[in-house]
Amino acid sequence: MALYSDLYADQGSYFSTVINVGTLGDSDLVLTDYIARGRIKKSYMSSSAVDFDAEISDPVAGQIAISLESETTAAMKSGRYLYDIEIVNTLTDRVTRILEGQIEIMPGVLNGDFDL
Repeated sequence: MALYSDLYADQGSYFSTVINVGTLGDSDLVLTDYIARGRIKKSYMSSSAVDFDAEISDPVAGQIAISLESETTAAMKSGRYLYDIEIVNTLTDRVTRILEGQIEIMPGVLNGDFDL
């Protein structure tokens, strides 16, 4: 069963976090032969989605880095969304959902509204 955690991202800002998978069950999980992926939707039935940039940042330590570019969060309406993070074993194609929850896109006054 996946762990549950709420995330918060500022609209129009870069978002990143590291997920420490650590141990699942009784053994250390080494992510050498895995890829990571994640998706955000407004509801389970939504046809549109936003994908996280996800990568195994430290396979031995079981760390996964996920992020969203500022342009991505700026294009999202503020509010609550659902998300899942999965790992896929590249040798067996076995998929494991490791994290799920809600991500709230927090509105801002500026929301990247400055010309550089």
